[in-house]
Amino acid sequence: MNEHLREALELVARSVPVLPLREGKGPFGNCSACAKNECGGRPNMKSAGTCACPRPCHAWAAASTSADVVTSAAWAAAWSRAGAVAYHPGGAGVTVVDLDNADAVAWAREALPATRTVATTRGEHWIYLGTMQSANGVRPGVDIKSLMAYARWLGPGEGQMIRLPETVTSLPRYVVPAGAVASSPMPRAAWTRAVATGCRHTERYVRTGLDKGVAMVTGHREQGAASQAFGVARFLGSLHLECPGPCDLQTLGGEIVAAATSVGVPEAYAVRAVDRGFTEAGIAVPSTQMA
Repeated sequence: MNEHLREALELVARSVPVLPLREGKGPFGNCSACAKNECGGRPNMKSAGTCACPRPCHAWAAASTSADVVTSAAWAAAWSRAGAVAYHPGGAGVTVVDLDNADAVAWAREALPATRTVATTRGEHWIYLGTMQSANGVRPGVDIKSLMAYARWLGPGEGQMIRLPETVTSLPRYVVPAGAVASSPMPRAAWTRAVATGCRHTERYVRTGLDKGVAMVTGHREQGAASQAFGVARFLGSLHLECPGPCDLQTLGGEIVAAATSVGVPEAYAVRAVDRGFTEAGIAVPSTQMA
């Protein structure tokens, strides 16, 4: 048993999904049966398929908490050539803010609440309890690794892990995905108390409820995200029934829609679900399509 496999089994014992990485710190490429996603993808991927390949194919989606899988003959060749161990943060219930250089670390120390930190070759990983959509390049040298992503295991780190804050969950809302075209949905505005001048709630109260709702939506990446979006909109809408208004609920709805589309719900379908949720709560707002 080599060092990387031994380390992986220690993580498996703590219910952390693991996978081997190549010497170049990337995942092992798909086998010939899975090349170019010919197998349709693993059932736990965004586009669920029927792949039952025993090898560590499909990067993060192959991460496993089964000692039998990790020590299987199908994984043996990968471990013999592995250069590092990785884990699936979302599967472990955490989010990693990957700070790739000293400037990014300096920014985090000013902008983000302190949490558990792990030193990396060039920067640090800041680890928060809770999951969210992953995104690269949310700021110069800053990536978010949580759902549908992997991160290198570099040790348990130091410090007390805290709950995922809004200062982190809001970061991907302003990222234009690589390859976006003019017809791509634009990043949506974030709700602020300055716009909702007739809302009787504090910004912290509203954002806390919204962040919990967004987490519920993004936590259903396989199925049920649209239903969650409907429920979250109905609940949030009901909180504003006694407000004199305006409460800028269309922007709140836009953030719920963005969460649903991030896990694969078609935008038009997500908009209908959110609008219907507000309507059932007794709230009449312009369509979240316009948020």
